[in-house]
Amino acid sequence: MSQPLTYEIKARSGYARVGRVETLHGGFDTPAFMPVGTRASVKGILPEQVAQGGAQILLNNTYHLMLRPGSELIRDMGGVHKFMNWDGPILTDSGGYQAYSMADINAIDEDGVSFKSILDGSMVRLNPEIAMRVQNELGPDIMMAFDDCPPSVDPDSGEVNQPRLSNATRRDTKKMSTYDHHARLVVANERTVRWLDRCKASHSRPSEQSLFGIIQGGADMSMRDWSVEHICNIDLPGYAIGGVAVGESTEDIARIVRHTAPQMPESKPRYLMGVGYEHDITMAVLAGIDMFDCVLPTRNGRNANGFTTEPGRNGQIRLRNAQFAKDPLPIEPGCDCQACNPSQYGWKTPDGQPFSRGYIRHLFQAGEMLGPILVTLHNLRFFQRLTHDLREAISTDDWEAFVCKRPHLAPIVHERLTISPQGS
Repeated sequence: MSQPLTYEIKARSGYARVGRVETLHGGFDTPAFMPVGTRASVKGILPEQVAQGGAQILLNNTYHLMLRPGSELIRDMGGVHKFMNWDGPILTDSGGYQAYSMADINAIDEDGVSFKSILDGSMVRLNPEIAMRVQNELGPDIMMAFDDCPPSVDPDSGEVNQPRLSNATRRDTKKMSTYDHHARLVVANERTVRWLDRCKASHSRPSEQSLFGIIQGGADMSMRDWSVEHICNIDLPGYAIGGVAVGESTEDIARIVRHTAPQMPESKPRYLMGVGYEHDITMAVLAGIDMFDCVLPTRNGRNANGFTTEPGRNGQIRLRNAQFAKDPLPIEPGCDCQACNPSQYGWKTPDGQPFSRGYIRHLFQAGEMLGPILVTLHNLRFFQRLTHDLREAISTDDWEAFVCKRPHLAPIVHERLTISPQGS
């Protein structure tokens, strides 16, 4: 292939689209959910098991791999694909989100961000050039630009409880008496564009790795408009919506995505960063988003929370609850994951039975590692089934069949009538 990334749209339904992304390490179907392997590992799960669950692309974290074991070591070991034994596409974030999430232990300036290392407290520097060098050494197929991620809503507004972030943003804007949220968004937008220019200029492997730009702007639609125009005017293989799901409401997430996604280049992949609840993914796909990542499946799996479409469960089943002590059912009846239907994967169990809720609860009560592994396997498959069902609904334009499988998502699906360009 002449380019390190190609994207082809296969089907459309309103703004939603089914596509195929091809990279030098293989391809993936969109809409796609990327499991998060922060430190070159999806916690507790073998790469083969991740693939068996339906994942075609993974996400790694630049900041954490830069700290340990170091990007030079991974480069010398053949790159992140060989290092973690994943024979498929990989995307790395840039460290920009860590500048937001660890705002109280960093210092931001026009050149970049200085962090205190979470390992030993030493000072670590990240800027566009360093982020590109580290990602070039890691060797992912898709690498994210280093951006300035501001709070989406005013931390002092009372909508979110983020006093440490509020203090940090006051410090960064040098407005010690009051925090001017609009001014912070302006600074972040303009800085993100300047940093993207620097990222593109310092990207040393453009024939092998694809650089995506990140749209910011918080929950201010005029700021989003400005960022879309300036970021997407820089020619890149793909673009992302950043600064979402960082404290704002579900309604604000939907408003931001529905406003921003249709303005992004039609012929290139659109990535919504860090959004992972079932209803948010469905809403975003209907708005035209192609790629997602989130730690929810693995983090919640390690905490005994299994995702389910079972009526009355409000999206999750909390397996530590005593009510499941003698429950013989799998996490979700009808699920085809390795925990709910192990015989499908060649696991021999008595009478081909699944791992029961009662057994999994016991594993968590006893502190056994198998509990988090089984619930993580289920959760990873749950999100791959979701994106599979979304691709099927788009391809057939049959959203009622989708709603029959996931009736709790009916309100979101029916809202598509008001945002679809065809009104279909």
